[in-house]
Amino acid sequence: MSTPQPSAPQPPAPQHAPQPPAPQHAPQQPAPHWQPAPGPSSYTSPIPVVRTHLGHAIASEWTKIRSVRSTMWTLGVFLLLVVGIGFLVALQTTDLDYRDTPYTIPALFGLILGQICLITLGVLVVSSEYGTGMIRTTFTASPQRHRVLAAKLIIFFAVAFVVSALAIGVVGLFSAGLHSGAGGAPWGGTVVIGALYVSLLGVLALAVGSMLRHSAGAITTMLGVVLVPAILPAFLLISESLRPVAEKVLEYNAINSLAAVFDVGGDGGGRQLAVLAVITAAAIAGAFALLDRRDV
Repeated sequence: MSTPQPSAPQPPAPQHAPQPPAPQHAPQQPAPHWQPAPGPSSYTSPIPVVRTHLGHAIASEWTKIRSVRSTMWTLGVFLLLVVGIGFLVALQTTDLDYRDTPYTIPALFGLILGQICLITLGVLVVSSEYGTGMIRTTFTASPQRHRVLAAKLIIFFAVAFVVSALAIGVVGLFSAGLHSGAGGAPWGGTVVIGALYVSLLGVLALAVGSMLRHSAGAITTMLGVVLVPAILPAFLLISESLRPVAEKVLEYNAINSLAAVFDVGGDGGGRQLAVLAVITAAAIAGAFALLDRRDV
């Protein structure tokens, strides 16, 4: 009989290590509100952004024209010529000279020279910016080039008309006071029409300056427009076949047109004013057409 084999000793059961205490949960903090990183789309400029319009361009051109020396000099010389020469002529006239003529007729002699000042200023309003290169800054601030040119035309015409009407009116008042017993012809209309004529002549110069973009060239061109028709008929009248042309040139040149506007001859200058308005409108159309087609 076999003896039982002693069983192998069993390893002691492993004793479990004590479990660490459960961590105490900290009180939950509210999750921070997520904000997108600042970028171009989320930036808010402190400067208010508004859509530009013609009024802004007009305000800019008004600042330019009243802050440059050329405006003060040319308008100052214009007033000196029109008022100064007008006063001198009025002092040399008598009551008999105003029976059928307006009291503003002495201003005509000053305007014959003074119109050159408005022509010069009209050219400089636009050509000076091309000469200095500042026109690039202007077109960068206002990419709509037609708006810039329209603002220049509006501001210049307003300034030229007001100054011209003021000068003619002052001469008319002086003549009326000096020859109050003459009972001259109505002269209020000549103030408006005379100022309108020389202002349109200045606007024509501005349009020519915009097309040529050169101060000396534009001023020379406009002086030719004013002076050449005044002396050309003397050469055209030599030939009988050219006499009708000479008579038309003589009728519509700038000097005789001004005389007609001041009712010298009795037609009132309506046709001359209409011809100048058509020529000026054509020049403005050409200036607008060329403005966007050429680089600065």
